[in-house]
Amino acid sequence: MQPKDNPLIRKLLSLDLPAEDYVIAGSGPLFAHGIKNGLGDLDVVARGRAWQKATTFAPPEPAPFWTGVDRVLLFDGEIEIFNGWFPELGTVDELISRSDLIDGLRYESLHDVVRWKRTLDRQKDRDDIKLIDQHRTNGSPG
Repeated sequence: MQPKDNPLIRKLLSLDLPAEDYVIAGSGPLFAHGIKNGLGDLDVVARGRAWQKATTFAPPEPAPFWTGVDRVLLFDGEIEIFNGWFPELGTVDELISRSDLIDGLRYESLHDVVRWKRTLDRQKDRDDIKLIDQHRTNGSPG
């Protein structure tokens, strides 16, 4: 399945956000690189016009992990759009500048994904890091 064929990606695209002003984060990059087969939800980090447009769909609220970061929940929480991400990764501009362009969409770099997954250090994050390492070594998750 191409990333744009995923129902959550199609929902994101239906919002018509300016593509240069957001990056798909969370598990989205693992899906786009073929490391994972599906998406349970979609995390998006937005700036400027994309963030402003996102706030017209739902009111922003404080994000659960970071002080000073807001999020907009859309499609019954299936899509979360944030105006910031892990501070140790730099600004939203820097995150977007390091992103990978796949099928016309910007995805957080795998390097950045590994960095924040190491910070959270949950079992699912450790499992994902192993899959990313296998992908980098073999070009495939298995």
